[in-house]
This record gives sequence, structure tokens and C-alpha cells, in this order.
Amino acid sequence: MAGSRSRRVLFLASQPFLQWRGTPLRVGFDVRALAEAGYAVDLVTLPLGEAAAIPGVRIIRVPNLFRVREVAIGPSLAKAAFDAVLLVYGLCLALRHRYGFVHGVEDTGIVGLAIARLTGARAVFEKHSDVTAYRQGALLRAVMRGYGCVERFTLRHADAVIATGPGLAREARALRGERPTHHIFDIPSSPAEASPERTAERRARLQRTPDDVVITYVGSFAVYQGVDLLFDAIPRVAAACPAARFVIIGGTPAEVAERRARLRAQGCEDAVLFAGKVPPDALPDYLSASDILVSPRASGMNTPLKILDYFKAGRAIVATDMASHRLILDETTALLVPPEPAAFAAGLAALADDPERRRRLGAAGRALARERYNFAAFRERLEACYAQARDREPA
Repeated sequence: MAGSRSRRVLFLASQPFLQWRGTPLRVGFDVRALAEAGYAVDLVTLPLGEAAAIPGVRIIRVPNLFRVREVAIGPSLAKAAFDAVLLVYGLCLALRHRYGFVHGVEDTGIVGLAIARLTGARAVFEKHSDVTAYRQGALLRAVMRGYGCVERFTLRHADAVIATGPGLAREARALRGERPTHHIFDIPSSPAEASPERTAERRARLQRTPDDVVITYVGSFAVYQGVDLLFDAIPRVAAACPAARFVIIGGTPAEVAERRARLRAQGCEDAVLFAGKVPPDALPDYLSASDILVSPRASGMNTPLKILDYFKAGRAIVATDMASHRLILDETTALLVPPEPAAFAAGLAALADDPERRRRLGAAGRALARERYNFAAFRERLEACYAQARDREPA
């Protein structure tokens, strides 16, 4: 591949950018790492999300032809429509600029593969999720089956595949054989560190009394996240441990209103504080102000991004005993409990009464984050993926 061309990347993402959720945050780290490695990156993305500026990255937003204000997590009709627009914009850019790589994330993987084959670029496909994790409704299941077929085709034909978790990497390798498949782990959603002053201020706002044990959940209210399990456990914990104070970070206003009404009907609304969506750079202070951090994930094979933020915060973790959690969690770094309300509640109540165990678990997670899950290691793996793809003949 010619030298100057090999350093140009067309990056495609059909998610709002930048937005507080896993894939957009990961995309931000991807393009930043590529730019720091000397690549010229054009990120073509949706006309949604917060303004962002990343040195060495040109952010190109396609027009909002469909007048949408929000795009849900996972494949959808809105994303399919935007994928068609991304294909047109991306192809026009590729014919003009002669990129060496076309990098597609999730559903834009097939778009990137098409553009790469039409223009002689290398196709990099990045897989973030497990299609079996989206189980709600017959129509959605049918859509996911169709998307699964498209994804398998992309996995077989891309020049390089990146998987965010070891389970996803195993799935990809089963289809690709000896062709390059790279496990590039997630990293905490922000490089910002908590400060003692901000943490103390947050904790004072989150607690009702100085003796409260703050139990925090971070994430969307999507079914696969296990929010039903969490909210079913809350009344049990509130009854067993009156000092428990739940903080919920995430959710739309409508979702929060629905959950608050249910808690009110159960008589435990006062045990829960809904903090809304918190910017990534402010999240470390909220997590450090907590005593216990929870991940009630119900399905899927990829480890939740929140676990890396939890590690970095150095606070005890309670998580469902699922394969996706076991990929990076064990008994030294978390309390792993069966995925059902009574067991989840019992685990939270037990840990709320055991500050020394909370300290041990938090310290182990913090050490792991510092040693393994950091931006320098992330960038090194991404550079290795591109170097291998550049040196191979196109698939």
C-alpha cells in the first residue's frame, strides 16, 4: 500500500457523537488513538450528539434527512436509513481522498466493507455487541436475525476484525479462522481522575445522612443491562438495610418517571436518587463518592464498559454471575451473585454491612485498571491491528 495513502482512514459510526454511552465513547478513543499514531482520520457520523474536537480528526456529520432527534442503542430502522446516507457520503469521500483504511463500527461494518472493496482500501470491522443480547419483542428478534446474517458476512470478509471483549473475539475467530482478529479491550470512559474535594461534595449531595451506604448504578435502561433485576432488588435491600442509598446514573426522563412511580407504589422512593446522565469527565467523582457499584447485566457476551470505570474508581463491585462479567471479574475483584432479585439484594445488603471487604475489592480493581486497562495499551493494540492489516493482501 502506498505510503501516504496507508496513513489515511475513513472511520464510519452510526451513533450520536459524542454521547454518553459505550460505543460513541469507544469511537472517540479509537479516532484519538489513530490520530496520535500518525493517521489522518475522517470520522463520518450522525448529525446528533455533543460537539467534539479531537486533534488530527476531521468530524463530518451527515445531514439529518429524517429529522430524528435520538437514535436508540442497537440496530434500528433509523440507523439503517442513516447507514444508506453514510454509504453515499463515505463513498464520495473515498473516491476523492483515496483512503488506505475504511473502519466501520457495528452496523456500519458492512458499509465500510462495501466502500473498501470499491476503492481498494483495507476494511476494518469493529464489533462491540452480541446480537443475542437484544431479546425484547418478536419484531426486534426478527430484525436482529437479519442483522446477524449481515454481521457474519462482514466478519468473514473484512481484512481485520476488532472485538471489544474476549467472548466476541472467540465468536469472530470461529468464523474467520486464521485471518486477523484482534481483541482490543475497552478502557475507562474518561481519563479524568476524581478529586478529593469534588468527591466529598458529591457524596454530601448523594447521601441523606452521613451514615448512608451509597450504591450506584451507571448505564442505560436497556433490557440487557438488567435494570429490571436491579429495581426488583431495591425494595428488598431498603427493607434489610435502611442505610442503603441507591443512585441511578442514566435513563431518559420518561424511563426515570416510570421507575420512580413504581418505587413510590412500593414505598421505597426515598431510597433512590436519580442523577440523570452525567458527563464522562464528571463520572469519576460520582463513582468515588459511592461505596458499592453495581452491574446487573442480564444477557450478552461482552463485558459492560462500566466495569472499567468501576475498577478505576477503586470501589467495591456487585455484579451478576454471568459469563460476560467473568471475562474480567472474579471473586478477588467483585461480589458475583446469581442473576435473580433475592440473591442480588442479599449480596448488596451483605456488602453494605462489610466495609473491610468493600475496601479489599475496590483496591484490587483499582490495581487492575492501572496495570492493564489504560489508553497507552489500547493505542498499542490498535496500531498493531492496522499494521497487520496494511501488510496483508486484501481479503
